[in-house]
Amino acid sequence: MERVLVGMSGGIDSSVAAYLLKEQGYEVMGVTMSLWKDGRSFHGDFEKDACFSPNKAAEIDKTREICGKLDIPHTVLDISDLYESTVLKNFKDEYMNGRTPNPCIWCNRLIKFGAMVEYARAAGLQFDFFATGHYARIEKENGRYALKRGLDPLKDQSYFLYRLTQEQLAGTMFPLGSMTKKDVRLIDEKLGFHPQGQSESQDFYSGSYSDLLDTEPVPGDIVDTEGKVLGRHNGIWNYTIGQRKGLGVSSPKPLYVISLDVRNNRVVVGHEEMTVNTVVRASDINWVSVAGLPEPVHASAKIRSTGTPVACEAYIDEQGRLCASFDVPVKAATCGQSLVVYDGDRILAGGIIESAK
Repeated sequence: MERVLVGMSGGIDSSVAAYLLKEQGYEVMGVTMSLWKDGRSFHGDFEKDACFSPNKAAEIDKTREICGKLDIPHTVLDISDLYESTVLKNFKDEYMNGRTPNPCIWCNRLIKFGAMVEYARAAGLQFDFFATGHYARIEKENGRYALKRGLDPLKDQSYFLYRLTQEQLAGTMFPLGSMTKKDVRLIDEKLGFHPQGQSESQDFYSGSYSDLLDTEPVPGDIVDTEGKVLGRHNGIWNYTIGQRKGLGVSSPKPLYVISLDVRNNRVVVGHEEMTVNTVVRASDINWVSVAGLPEPVHASAKIRSTGTPVACEAYIDEQGRLCASFDVPVKAATCGQSLVVYDGDRILAGGIIESAK
């Protein structure tokens, strides 16, 4: 009998994933990662569910309860030190350099599908596959493992998983990839794991992101594209490209953040038409369903986790960057976020956005 280690958070999706795998005849084990380091200050909402939160005891207790109902073993792994030195360090470095990172993408690659699997094996757990409750699919095509969108368009999470390596994909299972959230909820309610209508949060952190940056305010100017001072800010990390609300400046026509000038500590604002882009370039490429793009291809791409892929021509430029030339302009491509290129339902590749025009 093949053994599957299931990453469990105490939520609906991972609980149902563990149940389905057991029903399919696998020997299932549950594992939960502890990310919050004791002694870290917290200024967020303790009652609000989030991935990175001090409320780890409640999450672990709930997961143990679910594993008890499923009659499967449960292990807790403390990965807080590594999480701080990798995911949180990247988070802080990016924000301090005027970029907007996506910590969930790095957590999946380095922690959830990386360190947690490695720590589990080091702890003596023996298993053939690792599984989670993500809504995505893995299929082997032309000698490579293809990562595909989940069949439920409202829950597809493939964007967050594009940095997984071929080795990681080879040892991973997504039991919910071909299911809808509605059907998963029905199973959960039938089993009595959670109350009917249980709410779920996909937030990374329930407080202000500035809590995690551990830095004092650094006041600077808010300027228009011609350098005229319109207002003041307390740190460029409080702003992101395309932001409209909370600028603290008035104008007859709405203003948006156009760029973050790190060198001069300025937030540059302009009008909405200045936020659109037709070409987005990304570096630090991870090749997923293909090993490269020798020629330009017509595909689609996402520049953030929300929304649907937009038609584009994808290619590699002379600097080796992954580029998407969009058929229709996209709004507010943001450095630090990810450009993920799709061919239909499968991800071709993705990278970290470094420029747009």
